[in-house]
Amino acid sequence: MTDSTAVFPTSKSPPSDSPSPTRGRRGWGWRGAPSPPGGRLTGDVVPIESLTLLQRSRTYALMAEYFAGVTRYQFERDLAEKEWAILLADSASGEIQGFSTLMKLHAVADDQPVVAFFSGDTIVEQAYWGETALPRLWAQHVFALAARIRRACVYWFLICSGYKTYRFLPVFFREFFPTYTQPTPPAAKRLLDVLGRLKFPTEYDPARGIIRFAQPSPLRAGVAEIEPHRLQTPHIAFFAAANPGHVHGDELACIADLSPTNVTSAGRRMAGSYARADDGGVRRKRS
Repeated sequence: MTDSTAVFPTSKSPPSDSPSPTRGRRGWGWRGAPSPPGGRLTGDVVPIESLTLLQRSRTYALMAEYFAGVTRYQFERDLAEKEWAILLADSASGEIQGFSTLMKLHAVADDQPVVAFFSGDTIVEQAYWGETALPRLWAQHVFALAARIRRACVYWFLICSGYKTYRFLPVFFREFFPTYTQPTPPAAKRLLDVLGRLKFPTEYDPARGIIRFAQPSPLRAGVAEIEPHRLQTPHIAFFAAANPGHVHGDELACIADLSPTNVTSAGRRMAGSYARADDGGVRRKRS
């Protein structure tokens, strides 16, 4: 699943070895959806405008803990353009331990209407890495919205400054781009360019598929460095080669088709009934 510098705009995503979530403070009056059996986090998806000052302060504090150069002004500016926030709280204390933001983008690519869900700032407190609340809530929310969209192709538009964020793609989707398994098809590249220029008109580099910010917010040292042995994993090796500037905050632009048929078994476990095949709407395969 940043936006501290830009949306899940620059999607700041949870660093962890397996896609995961967060942590927070006692006494914030948080109420959320029940956690799965054995889970330590509860969560809910809320409209951005409903966030309280305390919730905004806590989520900003989490961003600043894991990302360098994040200012409160920048955080609030990025937050203002989003539509939803996924808030994660400790099941016992009610303290916010992670969050992610989300918005919709509307575009036209190859004369086809496109709706892209863009993930922004995302982080989960390290003590809660490995919890599944974040991908579960994200998948259920996004696939429920995607199922109601007709006459448009629907995608996830994700930008990654860390390999742990990129790894969400192969875990939950059968096909996504860019990837080491095959060259990006021309139509998928054109879609990436359309979305990249739409969301980041001055920061997106179409030749490299990278978003480079004038004032980047890279992950802090020790959070998600790529250790040499991890390069033996093809997806991680590809990410490192495709985005060599990730340590400085460069973001790799990625897309995944949100058709139910493109979801892996792990993705279906997260999305549940929301990822079932639907004959309605338009889900054209881009090639």
